[in-house]
Amino acid sequence: MSAEIIPTHTPALLAAAVERAARLLRAGQVVAVPTETVYGLAANALDPVAVARIYEVKGRPAHNPVIVHVASPAMARECAAHWPNLAERLASAFWPGPLTLVVPKAPNIPGILTAGGDTVGVRWPQHPFMQAVIRACGFPLAAPSANLANRLSPTNALHVQRQLGDRIPLIVDGGDSNVGIESTVVDVTGAAPRLLRPGMIHEPAILAAAGAEPPSTSETPSGPLRSPGQLAKHYAPRARLVVLAWRDEAELLRELARLGARPEKTCVIAHSRIPLGGLLPNVHVIPDDAEAFARGLYGELHGCDEQGSEWIVVEQLPDAPEWSGIADRLRRAAA
Repeated sequence: MSAEIIPTHTPALLAAAVERAARLLRAGQVVAVPTETVYGLAANALDPVAVARIYEVKGRPAHNPVIVHVASPAMARECAAHWPNLAERLASAFWPGPLTLVVPKAPNIPGILTAGGDTVGVRWPQHPFMQAVIRACGFPLAAPSANLANRLSPTNALHVQRQLGDRIPLIVDGGDSNVGIESTVVDVTGAAPRLLRPGMIHEPAILAAAGAEPPSTSETPSGPLRSPGQLAKHYAPRARLVVLAWRDEAELLRELARLGARPEKTCVIAHSRIPLGGLLPNVHVIPDDAEAFARGLYGELHGCDEQGSEWIVVEQLPDAPEWSGIADRLRRAAA
């Protein structure tokens, strides 16, 4: 199998892509689709056989649940046995957008999708293709990132093709994802919001919208996972990744020598202290702004892998709430 890649950059092409993808999804197939966070591997969320195909294609462990994507608040409520007031407040503040709400699951949500748990993560994405294809299907879509398990999430169609192009029938090309990392996940089944996975909607914004005390970030030790993105190692490039701080190029070179990393086989991703001495041939610069950094990060990591790098060194991030989701991804990539 070799995946067909279809564009969406004109209204006519978008409509044709929606029709083609919806036809496959109604038939129980899996399709790679663009979202504003990262590209997703989509299937009918209400069909356990189709959801099982997602796990098979990705090599995803069965204990890692999958988020459900909807096209309206009404469709979200149909996925929940109970729609908490806290869910309503956060959905009103941030949907459509990169926020997933964990709620008690409805009986029609298959257990394979929730890793056997009694809750489900639900998100209303902002991307116009995702909204259109969910409406065309008439059912919610299960859609984890369209990559092999634990590997880098894709933020464009080419990233998907390189990892899954021989495993799926269709990749919809919706351009580069404009958020760039996976959604924030918040458990709203209790009295206060509980942050399960940080993202670009950060904790202070969640608290302000919820009118609540700071959420706990600890996951319940026993029982099924309630959110993806909680495994110790995740979002990882092929190259070994480390996060370092340095004052100048000389200090960075000393750190590389300590690690045993060859400069010519090392990609450096910097945002404020940029090595310019010429002794490091692969220096990548992302703006010193959290949203721009998130938007560019996975693309740079994919590029470092494509160059055959053995090491990827990322400059230490600022310690601020808006950087917490990016820091989480780098920490798991470096595990």
